[in-house]
Amino acid sequence: MYFYTIFPYKRSHAFCFEIKKMSRSSLKGPYVDPRVLKKIEGKKPTETGVIKTWSRACQIAPEMVGFTFGVHNGREHVEVFVTEDMVGHRLGEFSLTRKFNRHGGKMQKELEQKQKESEISAAKAAKGSADAKK
Repeated sequence: MYFYTIFPYKRSHAFCFEIKKMSRSSLKGPYVDPRVLKKIEGKKPTETGVIKTWSRACQIAPEMVGFTFGVHNGREHVEVFVTEDMVGHRLGEFSLTRKFNRHGGKMQKELEQKQKESEISAAKAAKGSADAKK
């Protein structure tokens, strides 16, 4: 459910619409997909494999702790192992829909190259000291 708020734009007479998602009412309780609950009902987390689901909006309930879910991200099912810290969050939060490459550009490449060179020199030094001991 969405609602619109109107707020004035900086130093202009134009108005801009902002869409905000409304939070779920505390009277309704958390949304847990009944199909997901049915899949884990009466099963032990150690015995069951990956439970596939397309329900990204489903909130993680305490009964789900220890299970591994295959949450669909639009292309594939990403395995999500549920821990106690995840209770109250949604399954979709742990299955990213976009691939993150990295930040940076020229500066980032230079930093990574320097780090790689330092690792190589450290490995050579360790190998040289090991050879000297023999």
